[in-house]
Amino acid sequence: MQQSTTTRSDQDHALMRRALKLAAETVALASPNPQVGCVLTQTPPSGGTPKVIGEGAHLYANRDHAEIVALKQAAQRGFSTKGATAYVTLEPCSHHGRTGPCADALIAAGICRCVVATQDPNPQVSGQGLAKLRAAGIEVTLGVLQQQARDLNDAFAHFIQHRIPFVTLKAALSVDGKLAPPATWRRPNQPHWLTGPAARYEVQLLRHAADAVLTGIGTVLADDPQLTDRSGLLGPNNLPRRRPLLRVILDSQLRIPLSSQLLRSAGDDRDSGHPNLLILCSKTAPSAKITALTDLGALVETIPDHAGRLSLPTVLTALAEHNILSLLLECGSHLNGAFLQQNLVDKAVLIYAETELGDQAIPFAQGIASPYLFEESLHRITRANYGPDTCVTGYLHEPWRTQVAPPSKAIS
Repeated sequence: MQQSTTTRSDQDHALMRRALKLAAETVALASPNPQVGCVLTQTPPSGGTPKVIGEGAHLYANRDHAEIVALKQAAQRGFSTKGATAYVTLEPCSHHGRTGPCADALIAAGICRCVVATQDPNPQVSGQGLAKLRAAGIEVTLGVLQQQARDLNDAFAHFIQHRIPFVTLKAALSVDGKLAPPATWRRPNQPHWLTGPAARYEVQLLRHAADAVLTGIGTVLADDPQLTDRSGLLGPNNLPRRRPLLRVILDSQLRIPLSSQLLRSAGDDRDSGHPNLLILCSKTAPSAKITALTDLGALVETIPDHAGRLSLPTVLTALAEHNILSLLLECGSHLNGAFLQQNLVDKAVLIYAETELGDQAIPFAQGIASPYLFEESLHRITRANYGPDTCVTGYLHEPWRTQVAPPSKAIS
């Protein structure tokens, strides 16, 4: 009996890993919906290894949720779904949105068991899809590879509860915890690379996974950055990201040069209906400059300020109105400090190079003595090496509300 239980558990984990892989491939393609994968299996009448009869993942542009994609694929292949098992990385939905409830579709398909990695984070509907399945006599197992499934959808979980983006602060630092060398060491409009190629590519992956990247006018004037997604990643069937990475600049008085790299590439995606450059400024910004920036393809919006500083909570609210679920900060010392001191950062990614910059260099964040001390406020810390550089990742706020019981204790 113990051997049978172990075998079923191993199968559940293997098939959920397959569903998670499908979900992970939808990065930059599913937002503002969650990344979800589904695998349908059928066990032969004589028993043995389950056979995959259909699988799929959710792409926002295609509307169909992962469960529907998998059901349609099974039908196209000529397989019956009666008595099948569904492996889903997120609780099947129970409500009508752009599509009908997936829980109803699974019930209608005649499945006998549903293995779910994690519940829906939406407090308004969480658990209702599972309740529908159980009420229809379907065996439900919850919690298989839960953390892996949740990690894929931190931004969605945070946004659905708080209605503002999930904010990740990324900083490349010297080994002595500095952000950049003194201004006297640097040439104008030239970025100073602290980290190596492997770490810089990791930053591109962070951009690819984000809906938007934000910096301040100080960084724009010092580095003349592009802030584009240069990861080169494509999704299933070589799909490019569904909407461009939105580059967000905080520039209260619109000091951004019209010749900047940001503006030279602004408006490239206007035909898709999604801007790639948003400049947030004060209501006192010169109207003539707003017109000039708009003519170059930038989207310019005014928000409240206090003593010349834009309201950061209002910045996040404005981005939420653009359906930005995940925001990557690539800022200078002042904005890093402001976001942290106002408790607006949810996750931090700190990449340390071996270079020392000295006491006169620019600090990681104004008001914070050392990033090493800041690390003490992080939880769920992970460490990785990218070439010679060391990356420390940790959370300041947990995006998911609660943990569920492990699958061995799940109610069936």
